[in-house]
Amino acid sequence: MFQVPYHPRITGMSLTEQQKSPMGILFLVVLVDMIGFTIVIPFLTYFVQDLAAAEGIMDVGKRDIWVGIVIATYSLAQFIFTPVLGSLSDRIGRRPILMFGLFSNTVFFTVFGLSQNLSMALVARFLAGAGNGNIAVARAYIGDISEPEMIARRMGMIGAAFGLGFMIGPFIGGLLSDPANSIGAPFDGQLWIDNPYLLPCLFSSTLSLVSLALAVTRLPETLTPESRSSSDGSLFSGMGGMMTNLVKVMKLPTVSTLISINFLFMVGFSMMHGTFILFTSMAPADGGLGWSELDNGWIFAFIGLLGVIIQGGLVGPLSDRFSMSRLMIVGTLLCGVGIASIPYVQHDVSWLIFASSAGLAIGNGLFSPIQSSVLTFEAKSLGYELGMVMGAQEGFGALARIIGPLFAAYLWSLTVQGTGLWTYHTSFRVAGIIFVLAILLQLRLRLNGESVKESRIL
Repeated sequence: MFQVPYHPRITGMSLTEQQKSPMGILFLVVLVDMIGFTIVIPFLTYFVQDLAAAEGIMDVGKRDIWVGIVIATYSLAQFIFTPVLGSLSDRIGRRPILMFGLFSNTVFFTVFGLSQNLSMALVARFLAGAGNGNIAVARAYIGDISEPEMIARRMGMIGAAFGLGFMIGPFIGGLLSDPANSIGAPFDGQLWIDNPYLLPCLFSSTLSLVSLALAVTRLPETLTPESRSSSDGSLFSGMGGMMTNLVKVMKLPTVSTLISINFLFMVGFSMMHGTFILFTSMAPADGGLGWSELDNGWIFAFIGLLGVIIQGGLVGPLSDRFSMSRLMIVGTLLCGVGIASIPYVQHDVSWLIFASSAGLAIGNGLFSPIQSSVLTFEAKSLGYELGMVMGAQEGFGALARIIGPLFAAYLWSLTVQGTGLWTYHTSFRVAGIIFVLAILLQLRLRLNGESVKESRIL
């Protein structure tokens, strides 16, 4: 893991450049990354199903498992390349790596939209995910340019970009999908008929291109040549260091339990990413809702909006009134019930899925910032190295985002055409059980009294 604290002697920015903070450009870079990640949510399931069918994969289970594989491929690339890009940014500077990520988005989102087979789609998503491993570099950039008292606020801006991107991306993805049928002229040509999901990908690529132009012209470098790492070691040594940290942190009492709770939560939550739309897109005769890409775009925009409201306005006051540990349990319970209840929504009352979605959005909005805050103060109160602890949490979270979609898609493929207890409900039920395990761990958790007393939402 890499971490560069602010110090005037290591910044490559002049005093004038420091006064003209590049935070606006950096906010845009992260926002574009997040929109690029979420814009595919409403249509990815339909797109992958079409590609699988075009390759002769007609069995529903075998076809749908590819949805989880494509989703996990993006997260796998981020897991591999985040420490690599971090190490590289220490050597050559932050600016080239941030621009590389934007260039990667510009190219590979368009390639994904033009994909004609599963192999092409997998490669495009993997390379896009590799480029989007630059979020950690954006955080390091903030550390380079910020006084210590400014870092928390500026990191909060990055969190706001995540929330805003999750709200905007799915809506745009649903709105622009299949424009030949949903919009008509001027998108009724053969190009758009043959590539129904090219337009939202082009939109994402265009945003990245604009951001790249702004970064080239207005984003200064923060590391002088003298302050850059001179290590001759392998760039993949960052991956080795991250794996070492994962093992080391899991030997620490209490902190390891908190990270395990977050890992279980993230596995359960990410199981929903693929199977949610597999369910909503399924024909009503088979138990689904028969929804379109736009319908799914609306529901994910709703989830994103609730997340912004909870994390942006309600978590602070709630944490002042209730204990952190209790709010974590409530968040886990709400999210688990919300996800487990999704497949029980019937087509004739499909609006009830907003209730399930509200549960998972509110639960996640409560759990995520509170758990991160508790982990931070617990690690500090026990004298553990904070960078190592938070890096381990990020690493296990990335693993959860790989495991969750793959596991859910595998369960779905085995049970989607099943009967009795083994039906398309199974993936959601198992996710609910994983949330129960997370709650049981929380009930056994014994936090340091002082850390809980002093905790504030970061």
